[in-house]
Amino acid sequence: MSQKKMTAKRRSWASIKRARATSEERRSAYREAKEAFELAERVRQARERVGLTQAELAARIGSTQPAVARLEAGGNIPSLATLRRIAAALGFELVVELRPRRVAA
Repeated sequence: MSQKKMTAKRRSWASIKRARATSEERRSAYREAKEAFELAERVRQARERVGLTQAELAARIGSTQPAVARLEAGGNIPSLATLRRIAAALGFELVVELRPRRVAA
């Protein structure tokens, strides 16, 4: 096959990017990242509210400061068991809620 024919069949980066922007996979990944970030923010705010450092929280939950930092940055989603340990260490109650999805307008 000639080089010209091979090039003609390729999609441009712009067309690939446009297709990805509307894919369900991309929307799902974005939602998951947003949820991780929001959860991380809640953990950080709760920790700061009680006046603990990341290292102090880590010691209370049997973890390390870098692990707490990654969690607070939204870099990983903690397990339910980890969230329970964090809540207990901070003197908070862990509440998990399921709600109907909001439909985007």
